Amino acid sequence: MGFEFVTKLPTPAQIRGQYPISEKVRQLKIQRDQEIQDVFTGRSERFLAIIGPCSADNEDAVCDYVSRLRRVQDKIADKVLIIPRVYTNKPRTTGEGYKGMVHQPDPEKKPDMLTGILAIRKMHMRVIEESGFTCADEMLYPENYRYLSDILSYVAVGARSVEDQQHRLTVSGMEVPAGMKNPTSGDISVMLNSVVAAQAGHDFIYRGWEVKTTGNPLAHTILRGAVNKHGDSIPNYHYEDLQLLLEKYGQRDLKNPATIVDVNHSNSNKQYEQQVRITKEILHSRKVNKDIQELVKGVMIESYIVGGNQKIGGDHIYGKSITDPCLGWEESEELLYTIAEEC
Repeated sequence: MGFEFVTKLPTPAQIRGQYPISEKVRQLKIQRDQEIQDVFTGRSERFLAIIGPCSADNEDAVCDYVSRLRRVQDKIADKVLIIPRVYTNKPRTTGEGYKGMVHQPDPEKKPDMLTGILAIRKMHMRVIEESGFTCADEMLYPENYRYLSDILSYVAVGARSVEDQQHRLTVSGMEVPAGMKNPTSGDISVMLNSVVAAQAGHDFIYRGWEVKTTGNPLAHTILRGAVNKHGDSIPNYHYEDLQLLLEKYGQRDLKNPATIVDVNHSNSNKQYEQQVRITKEILHSRKVNKDIQELVKGVMIESYIVGGNQKIGGDHIYGKSITDPCLGWEESEELLYTIAEEC
């Protein structure tokens, strides 16, 4: 019963002081942030591909994967802007299972939060330095955001977090785009309410401080499918779903109306190979409706070096997901080229 206070963790300022980014990385982030912002504000017509492993569980494999993305990006830069998924926090529906590198730097060892915080910062820094990409991560714990806030160029708020007040208010203080997923119920109004809250300024308590935010005009929606009362997946990426979201946006006074479509999770019923087909359908919907084209700014794809997933331990396969199944590299590379051709 009760809490055991294990370790007093350093503040984000202390960690950032211990592991500072270089001036080169700082300038690169400024440039990348502007490029991504231009997509959401409509100044750029490039399509976003937010792509990478379900969970970033191994630094070497993640950096290997992102280096492959870099080679593809150089070939499609005029049409597609890649944002690698380097997800270091994993929500667990029942609280069981691997919760991400921030909890367990080594998935086969016990949790160690201090080592985990250092590990995720070092990994994100290595990715930037080796590939030139600033990345996306999921904000599972709002109080941890500032450990990486000088590095990330995109933040996602998950389906189980989107109704939480602290997540919404923390996004209101961010200076980068933040995607608010629809809840597992699929309720569009909940998702849009979260965007309304995130785009407004607030006064609240954060990390022991009274803080004031000005609002984040780059907060937007992410469609990830839903689950009904019987536990069945209900997709929300079809043309009619995009049209409905467009209408609901029209009923709100929101800045930069935009959505990203998550082509895995409940949209694919976790049939990860279907991400290819679903992405192609979304691209078609954009082609036949200019308003949908302006609304849908990109897709979110779960992808790694080896397709599928595996359990932790045993004969570990390098570059294969230990959480949700992911598209393999060959299929992912081909899909990125297809996106560039169709945009």
